[in-house]
Amino acid sequence: MSVAVDARGPDARGLEWPPRDVRRAARAFPEREPDADNALDRRAARLLFGAPLPHRRRVRDPIVAGVLALSREIGELDDASIREEARRLAPAAFVRRDRHVAERVLALVREAAARTLGLAAHPPQIEAAWKLIRGQFVELDTGEGKTLTAAIASCVAALAGVPTHVVTVNDYLARRDAERVGPLAGFFALRVGVVHGGVPQEMRAHEYDRDLTYCTNKDLVFDYLRDRVTAAGARSAAQLALRRLHARGGKNEPLRLRGLHFAIVDEADSILIDEARTPLILSSARQAGKEAREYLALLDFAASLVADEDFRMQPPLRIPELTASGRTRLEDHATEVLAREEPGATNASVWRVAWAREHYVVQALRAIHVMQRDHQYVVRDGKVVIVDEFTGRLLPDRSWEQGLHQLVEAKEGCALTGVNHTLARLTYQGFFSRYLRLAGMSGTLREVAGETAEVYRVRTVRVEPNRPSGRDERPTLLVATQAAKHDAIVREVRGCLDAGRPVLVGTRSVHASAAIAGALVAAGIAHRVLNALQDAQEAELIAHAGEAGAVTVATNMAGRGTDIPLAPDVVNNGGLHVILTEWHESPRIDRQLYGRCARQGDPGSCRAIVSVEDEIITRYGSGTAAWLMRRWPSGPPAWAVRLLRGRVQRFAEAVNAAQRRETLLRDRQMQTQLAFSGSSE
Repeated sequence: MSVAVDARGPDARGLEWPPRDVRRAARAFPEREPDADNALDRRAARLLFGAPLPHRRRVRDPIVAGVLALSREIGELDDASIREEARRLAPAAFVRRDRHVAERVLALVREAAARTLGLAAHPPQIEAAWKLIRGQFVELDTGEGKTLTAAIASCVAALAGVPTHVVTVNDYLARRDAERVGPLAGFFALRVGVVHGGVPQEMRAHEYDRDLTYCTNKDLVFDYLRDRVTAAGARSAAQLALRRLHARGGKNEPLRLRGLHFAIVDEADSILIDEARTPLILSSARQAGKEAREYLALLDFAASLVADEDFRMQPPLRIPELTASGRTRLEDHATEVLAREEPGATNASVWRVAWAREHYVVQALRAIHVMQRDHQYVVRDGKVVIVDEFTGRLLPDRSWEQGLHQLVEAKEGCALTGVNHTLARLTYQGFFSRYLRLAGMSGTLREVAGETAEVYRVRTVRVEPNRPSGRDERPTLLVATQAAKHDAIVREVRGCLDAGRPVLVGTRSVHASAAIAGALVAAGIAHRVLNALQDAQEAELIAHAGEAGAVTVATNMAGRGTDIPLAPDVVNNGGLHVILTEWHESPRIDRQLYGRCARQGDPGSCRAIVSVEDEIITRYGSGTAAWLMRRWPSGPPAWAVRLLRGRVQRFAEAVNAAQRRETLLRDRQMQTQLAFSGSSE
């Protein structure tokens, strides 16, 4: 299947999109076949695409000088000339990635952005836009203007006639960025679509049919899965058309997407790495399921089991496993339950089969001992809603598999939802690897450059900021208890307020944010709390975090993607101060929080205040932490704290990377075994 590079007339030099070498891999629409995945392939990909990023090398790509040199000449052109020339040159700039042509195209789009948006792209944005066009992951510091960067690159692709997706992490950012890029796209007569949770299914094909579409990662993948179910195995457009012609009952549901041509993934590490551990499952709810009393009976029995005697929590993921004693107790209990069962009864079926009863008891142990309210989930309007552990945002459309969600609902006394029937499943790794050209941006990519090279076959590059960072990263304060940590946080906040500086306090969970808010209330410090329970107002709340006297307690990276403007007096007083209250499993997440201050050369500072009772330390480094506190009762030196942090985060990252690899391998094994069918996709 071939797509014209420019619907208004193919390029005279015969430029084609998609490229010939991937066109034969198209199914119902253009996409790339998944790459082979064995140890040799992964090692080769890491060597080819995973070269280490240059660190703080302030050397601009030569294309920046070329674009800036053209600015005066192009500034003298009228609007019509800019439109005509950009449309004529864009195919060579995007498809062939011709550097000399791209210089002029980028200069043209830059001038159009200045006229329509009042924003002149600065050197990092120009350089990053070119690297996105080339299909690379770009580490661009927080505050350097990723929205305009993506707008320029996506407009070049759309002008070349290539359907383009700009992928964001939540509904608000998809709507906001689509609105912001609207005037620039309108200048070139490009149509901008937007897809998020509030867009009805019947409207989505229309939105994806636009020249460029802003969408959330979750909606995009699930729409792709719905298309795979709709296609029902059709491997070409002709097969799909034939299937529609002979569809029973007159069903003729159109495909939503036009193919996986070009994607720019904002906050790429969050989407492509942090969320890659969990497969995305398209399911239909079935009302028939176990009754609440059966789940409660499972929870009651699981609660009676004794830790380290009847079951063990396998580190580091704390997966429950029954011991021989626990299995014996389970068999005895099942015998008693079945003996009490009335003839012909079916409500105790879970106890009949050995593997089924052990599975559900283990899930019940997870519901009791692993799944914690205000950590992994919240209860909102009588429903259990999952919380994304990396972003702190609610995931209202997701549920846990294999009875776990219903067991948590029973534990919390909520109405039970139906057991879901899987229609299709796919991982983020499997999905984004299918794009003909993939690009992305984030402020924190260097730590995962090797993994993204292996999985996505994309090189990661760094673009230095427009002005050197003025961030003051202060030594970490390690204390013995949670109470001591709260006291230290209150002292730090009070000191900043006395200096006329705002404070942003970052937490990992709703529970932690509530605890710190309680400490601030007890100290008489006014503050705002931004966590998963205020997700609808997060952009508004975070935008005021830079005002004098403001204290904002934010769950994880809530508000990520929203600028924190500083009042003039705040700049003079030293800028925003960020307090990290718990190390995250990845140092990238710590850097993301620190990146909320000292943006674009502004002043700012940050400090981590952590306790040896924090979850990550108790799970991965409790012995080391205890030794440090015994050795230095008044507080370990900075070098020792750095060693502890490196140890626990390396261990956690290794575990998470192994889990992502296992998820991807399992997904690809299913694809191999089941081929193209609704059962797998």
